[in-house]
Amino acid sequence: MVQTENGKRLSGLIWEVADLLRGDYKQADYGKVILPFTVLRRLDCVLAPTKASVMSFYAGKVKPMALKNPEPLLNQKAGVSFHNISQFTFADLARDANNVAANLRNYINGFSAAGREIIEYFNFNDHISRLDEANLLFLIVKAFAGFDLSPEKVSQMEMGYVFEELIRKFSELSNETAGEHFTPREVIRLMVNLLFQDDGEILTQPGIVRTIYDPACGTGGMLSVAEKYIKGSAYK
Repeated sequence: MVQTENGKRLSGLIWEVADLLRGDYKQADYGKVILPFTVLRRLDCVLAPTKASVMSFYAGKVKPMALKNPEPLLNQKAGVSFHNISQFTFADLARDANNVAANLRNYINGFSAAGREIIEYFNFNDHISRLDEANLLFLIVKAFAGFDLSPEKVSQMEMGYVFEELIRKFSELSNETAGEHFTPREVIRLMVNLLFQDDGEILTQPGIVRTIYDPACGTGGMLSVAEKYIKGSAYK
């Protein structure tokens, strides 16, 4: 699997955090903790530039309106398809060891439905309690708070490499085949090239808008490679 140096470095640093779980978790279960924390930190970094404005907008305008579905307005303010209205960020969580479990749950509950759905997929609430009881939760939160996973520092492509490398390592620990969980980038690039090879005209028309849909999306590798291909075609 081809990786960027940045992606390889980050996956290595995140992998080191898993050592904190030694003795309290089976190696095969490390991914149940590390992967959702990686997702949370990435989401936190994506939302960081607009966090203050979203919070102000929510408190001053959206909340008083008592809208049945305020999510579209808040997503628009955040500039992405999700938002978080919790008062906490990862930096805040890493400053309060005594209340880290309650604050982390508050933070997760502050996400819009799309964000919460991702975290709930990992059955993460059970692991919060388990980590807190083992005095590991704050250590892991603090470690992840030190990773800069912002889009400016880590591209979508690199983030995909990070997830794939972590999944590969966790799969090895659980005696699974990593290929069961993601498709190698070399194969993805071949598939994308074959998919779009006859679509040059419809992808390069001025003002055209195209939507990509992957019904079997995992780490998003297919989507990020397809996006890169389409944008590259549009500017040729």
